[in-house]
Amino acid sequence: TGKEFDVRAKCVINATGPFTDSVRKMDDQEVPNICQPSAGVHIVMPGYYSPDNMGLLDPATSDGRVIFFLPWEKMTIAGTTDSPTDVTSHPIPTEEDINFILSEVRNYLGADVEVRRGDVLAAWSGIRPLVTNPDSKDTQSLSRNHVVTISDSGLITIAGGKWTTYRAMARDTIDAAIQEHKLKAGSCKTMGLQLEGAQDWSPTLYIRLVQDYGLESEVAQHLASTYGDKAFEVAKIAQVTGKRWPIVGKRLVSEFPYIEAEVVYGVKEYARTAVDVISRRTRLAFLNVQAADEALPRIVDIMAKELNWCEQKKKEQLEAAKTFLYYEMGYKVKTDQLTDRSEISLVPSDIERYKKRFRMFDKDKKGFITILDVQRVLQSISMQIDENTLHEILNEVDLNKNGQVELNEFLQLMSAIQKGRVSGSRLAVLMKSAEENLRRRQAIPVDRSGGGL
Repeated sequence: TGKEFDVRAKCVINATGPFTDSVRKMDDQEVPNICQPSAGVHIVMPGYYSPDNMGLLDPATSDGRVIFFLPWEKMTIAGTTDSPTDVTSHPIPTEEDINFILSEVRNYLGADVEVRRGDVLAAWSGIRPLVTNPDSKDTQSLSRNHVVTISDSGLITIAGGKWTTYRAMARDTIDAAIQEHKLKAGSCKTMGLQLEGAQDWSPTLYIRLVQDYGLESEVAQHLASTYGDKAFEVAKIAQVTGKRWPIVGKRLVSEFPYIEAEVVYGVKEYARTAVDVISRRTRLAFLNVQAADEALPRIVDIMAKELNWCEQKKKEQLEAAKTFLYYEMGYKVKTDQLTDRSEISLVPSDIERYKKRFRMFDKDKKGFITILDVQRVLQSISMQIDENTLHEILNEVDLNKNGQVELNEFLQLMSAIQKGRVSGSRLAVLMKSAEENLRRRQAIPVDRSGGGL
């Protein structure tokens, strides 16, 4: 609203990560910087790139940086880069960083495994707040550990550290606040404090979710491991599917165990943006940007109902989330692999083979195919795909966005697939499948039987 008000406190703690120094300078403009922000990029690839229960870390790569790839949420997470960066609220992964990680990953896999650029399902850049201790004699050394400093005015700054050490960081900070400002408090209890939902959790809790509510086993396991004993509250608000199985729990996207009830539950726990839901309340944005993009309209509809959003608010939320996916979660660098400037690098025999496949759909020799052309071929082989899905499939390859796929665009797609820059193209698989179906329907030659009986 722009309204200003005062907040009174005995102590102010500066815990702002890479923004540490900007807040310290609000307290004292002369204070030297202690934070050196460093950008680290991570990528997510299909689960088959790593064994289920094994990860790999190499602290000495080709240029001295650490590389790892680990199984995560049935996918593979790989990283990382380490380079100085400017502080921004919206860090963006670059193609150069993604290719560095891919080139390093290739060193650890067998020669028969092709590491493809098109298998990068999501990519993001984070900012590490590396710090120098202002009280240290060696002011040039950067640390991944945390430091707690107190200014002359009593501002307490906690800087550096890692997500995995947040409890130790919090303990040291609060201890410093208590001592500096003579606050009343008992001893720290964080060591034995359980997270919300942990009290009645057990490794077999998910079985009760399956038995009591009729949830899919994969969904129940996800809910139990994510919410602990609070998973029952999510299950209670899950809608009935109308199917024989699962009885409740409609998925947001088919390949991930996130269900619509989690959006409702997220709102009850103060989720107020679609970005929050796709990135933090679920991990969709981090696991597969295309899947997150597909789930967005439904997520916005559910949130709008819960929060009484008007149509304008829904539109704003949808656009903000799409922008977040496009720039910050790697959708842009993914789609840039196939543009109207992409080179066609195919041998003549492949070009002729793909032209022949294209002409099966372009019966009128127009030089392009539309939804109607695809529907006609699908009908001839008794295959049905709804019109909205077909529109999405063609739109992925329609580089100039004129509502049709030209032969040149199709050849660019097939060239990008051969080079590994693009994978999982629905149009390419659909056209290949249709071609094979039509070939099987042709008359079987009888030459080898001597002409038959």
